[in-house]
Amino acid sequence: IAKQIHSLAMHPPLDRPHPDCQDVINALKACHAHTWKKFTGGCNNAKTELDHCFKAEKQRMLEEETKDWPERQKQQQELMKDLMGRQETFAEFLAKDPEYQKEA
Repeated sequence: IAKQIHSLAMHPPLDRPHPDCQDVINALKACHAHTWKKFTGGCNNAKTELDHCFKAEKQRMLEEETKDWPERQKQQQELMKDLMGRQETFAEFLAKDPEYQKEA
């Protein structure tokens, strides 16, 4: 039943680019062109396939976005040190702050 409910959920807009899933989107649009299939569950397999494709696309994009996160975080901390005129990062500052330590 959960799988059936999942297939009833809305998908993201199909008009924005989804390079990983364009062929699956086209298949769903073609299926929806037959109105009776759209409303009688004839397109459920295409919709499920689209959901799986979107999930994989989202995972790939997330991995791309976060692959160099530690390096970017370090660069941001160094920039903040320079902007704040401090010799320590904000995390190092908080570790020494007695007021913050009371709350933590």
